[in-house]
Amino acid sequence: MPIRILPANLVDQIAAGEVIERPASVVKELFENALDAGAHRIEIDIERAGLGLIRVRDDGSGMPAQDLPLALSRHATSKIATLEDLDAIASFGFRGEALPSMASVARMRLVSRTEGPEPAVEIVVEGGQAAAPRPAAHPKGTTVEIRDLFYNVPARRKFVRSASTEFGHIARQVERLALGAPGVAVRLRHNGREILSVPGAVDLPAVEQRLDRLLGVDFRAHALRIERVIGGLALSGWLALPTAARAQPDLQYWFVNGRAVRDRLLSNAVRQGFRDVLYSGKHPGYVLFLSIDPRLVDVNAHPAKLELRFRDSRATHESVFRAVETALAATRPAAATPSATWFDAAAAAPDASPRAFDFGVHDSSSSGAAGVLGMREVAAVESARYAPEERAEQPLGVAIAQLHGLYILAQNRDGLIVVDTHAAHERVLYEQLKAQYDAAAPAAQRLLEPLPLDAPEQELDALLLERADLERIGFGFERVAPDSLRVNSVPALTMRMDAGALLRQLARDLCAGEGASHLDDGAHRMLGSIACRAAIRGQRSLSLPEMDALLRQMERTDRASQCNHGRPTWMRLSLRELDQLFLRGR
Repeated sequence: MPIRILPANLVDQIAAGEVIERPASVVKELFENALDAGAHRIEIDIERAGLGLIRVRDDGSGMPAQDLPLALSRHATSKIATLEDLDAIASFGFRGEALPSMASVARMRLVSRTEGPEPAVEIVVEGGQAAAPRPAAHPKGTTVEIRDLFYNVPARRKFVRSASTEFGHIARQVERLALGAPGVAVRLRHNGREILSVPGAVDLPAVEQRLDRLLGVDFRAHALRIERVIGGLALSGWLALPTAARAQPDLQYWFVNGRAVRDRLLSNAVRQGFRDVLYSGKHPGYVLFLSIDPRLVDVNAHPAKLELRFRDSRATHESVFRAVETALAATRPAAATPSATWFDAAAAAPDASPRAFDFGVHDSSSSGAAGVLGMREVAAVESARYAPEERAEQPLGVAIAQLHGLYILAQNRDGLIVVDTHAAHERVLYEQLKAQYDAAAPAAQRLLEPLPLDAPEQELDALLLERADLERIGFGFERVAPDSLRVNSVPALTMRMDAGALLRQLARDLCAGEGASHLDDGAHRMLGSIACRAAIRGQRSLSLPEMDALLRQMERTDRASQCNHGRPTWMRLSLRELDQLFLRGR
């Protein structure tokens, strides 16, 4: 077959195969065109899941009569004019492919009117052939009707799914677009039935109400508000708490300069930010907006403009990662509602790195086993240790008992607090070890007599590979035989623990490649393993002062609402919830 120039209608259909994947793609392109036109209200009518009709009407600036036929030509656009414009795209559309692609695979009607006395103009396209423009009745703005999508491309129509599936894609697409344009009122109807209607939002409370309408009230009730400016980047939005992580990545929304995107670099940066508070196999939820100089991002990387290229991808990744990590560092017990509270680190007590309480082995006959004291003795301990105004400011309250050697029971002014002792202590130790590691100033204790450590050769090989990192937190050792080490110093935090057993277990974990697999940084993975092995184990009896000391440390420790593996460390039962359980007041 000789080389030939393809007919224009075939070229348009090839382009449509890239831009128009399914009915939801049509909705996306028309919605974004309306945004570029400055619309304040967008109405979307769908019939037969978009195969019968897709109508998008806006109140934007409209198009003058002479521009309507040109708008249906390929690569005709008002968004860019020069190469410099392409390097700093601030609009949603810019290629001039969407309308002609739609017109090549559907029956189209386009009506538009600008501000002023000139009447609206209508143009009808069928089979890629446009009729002559004619006057029409229409308010300021534009309406695009797409009927019988893929009627002339049977091969494409075969790949269209069921009506419920296709409309599901449309509904999710509209929700995503509405999230990205909070100032625009949006209404969606399907077969004459209203599915969604949200007004435009002009301030944060209205935006939050809109978010609740689009995603449900549970999302924001268990989310942190984030607003951070780093260099030339501005990041804002909401991060679902680690305890509200999901089994699927189905609640992840990224908007860059208002554009809805699915970008691997940005998604990875968020996941890195959640790295040591997310339970294995779970996915974070978020709605995040990134504002960046258009010259620093290339949106011309994907036919549907869903993927981006950043001029400095490493700096962008680091900025987003640090912003998310800093926000999640505040997930500690706070005085307001449960662990969904944003706790301002700047307002924390000056002693942000308290000395670790001595959780060594104690004689229960001298310290008293938790849970044995009567209420009078508990009240005496509480009164002696804390003034009333101090107790009111302690989110985790005052310890009153220990349950089965596993849980600390405490009371505050709002109700009952239950703390997982091991998980809480694990987080406290882990954050202290990280601080020492990052500062390269370990609090080490040199042993009067070196501790011999015997283990299989391959396990000691794995341990020695991490020697530099272990020394940064206070371990000192040397190899004296293929299967033997001599330990000379240990971290002060582990002084009352069996350092030999701790190192043996760590060596086994490193040799097997186990540990906190959700931590991507090797050193943090090792520190997490040490903290897990060194934390208080089950069935360990604690005195009331010991329990109170752990509660106070949790209140001052970053990310203390989750352990290193992402499990919650505490929960609260309010007095109201307890009253409901016991039917009080009825």
